[in-house]
Amino acid sequence: MLSSGKPAFTSFTFSLSYPANCHIQYHRISMPLSKLSFGPFHLHTIETGHFRLDGGAMFGVVPKTLWARFIEVDDKNRIPMAMRCLLITSENTGRTYLVDNGCGTKFDQKFEDIYQLDYSQHTLNNSLEEHGFTPNDVTDLIFSHLHFDHCGGTTFYNSQGNLKHTFPNATYHITKKHLETATHPNARESASFLPDNITPIANWKRLNTVEEHHRYEEGLDALAVNGHTLGQQLPKITVGDQTIVFMADLIPTHVHLPLPWVMGYDMYPVQTLHEKERILDQAVEENWYLFLEHDATEEVITIQKEQGKYRVKERLSLGEIPSV
Repeated sequence: MLSSGKPAFTSFTFSLSYPANCHIQYHRISMPLSKLSFGPFHLHTIETGHFRLDGGAMFGVVPKTLWARFIEVDDKNRIPMAMRCLLITSENTGRTYLVDNGCGTKFDQKFEDIYQLDYSQHTLNNSLEEHGFTPNDVTDLIFSHLHFDHCGGTTFYNSQGNLKHTFPNATYHITKKHLETATHPNARESASFLPDNITPIANWKRLNTVEEHHRYEEGLDALAVNGHTLGQQLPKITVGDQTIVFMADLIPTHVHLPLPWVMGYDMYPVQTLHEKERILDQAVEENWYLFLEHDATEEVITIQKEQGKYRVKERLSLGEIPSV
């Protein structure tokens, strides 16, 4: 998601209005970790910390007079963001998947101050530990994409200053299209792909590049979206007629439900708009549970569509989703 470039503004006609009955929370919630048994899968929220991003960049063409009504904003125009990942264990295959892994620890004081990185409530390692896991237990890393707030925890510097892999037993999964994007970025997106993140991933001995809409196993596959960045994948867990989707940066927060409320960070904002409409329509039709990676106040939502507008229907923790 992160980039130091200026947001791109796209001109087209749309309504910027937001549902009048939307839920507003102006404070950060320290959410307890939750878990869910979902058919043959066991799901665990992995909170890896909080940070802040510029609200104008997060809402693109939407004026601050609108978006600031629905989300907290500080004196530097930044909004609070979670870095919420998902751990999935499978009874069928014995695999332990981790979807994204946060920003990590490879940053200096200037970086920390710019993004107000906050690990006082949760870190990647202590969230794993609280659920009874260690980094060595993870067999598969699924990257939605390789912007540094999604993959920075893949590696760390040890006390000798050597770069080490956090998950030494894991196979890394990324789409071919996105790996090409991350290793040969355009000038606008290059600031999101930090060399000490990308190089170790690209050179990892167990790197698996996948095609779009990849199936990891029965019941676990990925939706392909390309508006935010080329080759982003949204892991989708389906058991019977129940589906949970990891929304990554297609819908970073519940405030981003209106179609034109698209991030200035997106490489292809009009494509994002169409992808949102397609996926949100299916989510309404099939009552999907949407797992929100960056929402500081909401972990999982379901949605409804009324008079052409998408609204939050339910607000849940992962553990409040009915088991199947």
